Amino acid sequence: MKNKNLTRSLLALAVTAASVSAQAEIVLYDKEGTSFSADGLLNAFYTHQEQGDSKVSRVRMGFLPNYIGFNVAKEQGDLTLGARSSFWVTINDVSNDDLNGDSETDTGIDVRQFYGTVDGDWGQVLFGKDFGLYARSNIFNDELLLGVGFAPQNSVRTTFGNITTGYPYANPNTQITYRTPTANGFQLAVGILDPSYSNDLSRYSEEPRFEAELTYNADYNGLKIGAWLSGAMGETTTATDSVDAQGVAYGVQLGYGGFKVTASGFDQEGIPTTFTSHVLDSEIDSDGYLVQTSYTYKAVRGVLSYGNVDAGGSESELSAGAVFYNVTDNLKLVGEYSVYEPEGGEDIDTLALGAVLTW
Repeated sequence: MKNKNLTRSLLALAVTAASVSAQAEIVLYDKEGTSFSADGLLNAFYTHQEQGDSKVSRVRMGFLPNYIGFNVAKEQGDLTLGARSSFWVTINDVSNDDLNGDSETDTGIDVRQFYGTVDGDWGQVLFGKDFGLYARSNIFNDELLLGVGFAPQNSVRTTFGNITTGYPYANPNTQITYRTPTANGFQLAVGILDPSYSNDLSRYSEEPRFEAELTYNADYNGLKIGAWLSGAMGETTTATDSVDAQGVAYGVQLGYGGFKVTASGFDQEGIPTTFTSHVLDSEIDSDGYLVQTSYTYKAVRGVLSYGNVDAGGSESELSAGAVFYNVTDNLKLVGEYSVYEPEGGEDIDTLALGAVLTW
């Protein structure tokens, strides 16, 4: 059930997807200080997996779901008013018979982002639904973001990437967030987010969830440096107990020429290794890390990746290698091989071959 719920809710990180498509977004209107554009991503993979004596072949989405996004910006005096909405869909809805038999044409559409922004010389305020601040850069800087990663054989929608094997997932959440202007490469974001609660309020929080992220980006004579530090504080209360949740996530990425090295990690208490916005029933500790290296030569990028997560004393890890080939600026071919190793369970070997189209 845990894997099924996570699969249904996983998505591509739109900030990264936006950066992928920013160079190729389709501008539909740009006149008199007002612009409107669209961007999107489509992907599909053939996967062959072996787990013990089981061999399973699938044609499925990778870690990023297919989506289309719309952006609007309007200059008004010293302010720029903006908004983004993005709609994410699954393509794996025909052959699955685990959804009460009604999944043959029932493609789910999820609104992952729906927010407004106000920008000025003083920074930016974002209000609405967007990805959380805590651990978001751990995912945004994942070199396998356009690949497959950890892929349970029976997952209905997206695969897991390095979620639960390298970092927790900064899922979209309602928020009010302030970002400072960038100064000497530094930018700070602080926000209050909707806390973890149950529909009947048998679990609730007396305070909003607090999250923050500090990022740094610089270029020293061709050596590109990116670093980040984020944190979260939250709680849930029941009639008999209360749980405090807190976590810290961090990382650094170095690039020079075609080489790139990325290392990130997290350490948290009371927060699951799946959805960062949730709070567990007890203050269980978990931590993990992800290390990756890549080299890009012309149209080819090769990646080696290793991630490890310890959740309450139970470890899982993912070792992977991938090759990305740019057919054009908007079309990539992907080949990936990974080994998922859960503590006390059977390994899953996954071969994935696919294509990713962006605009």
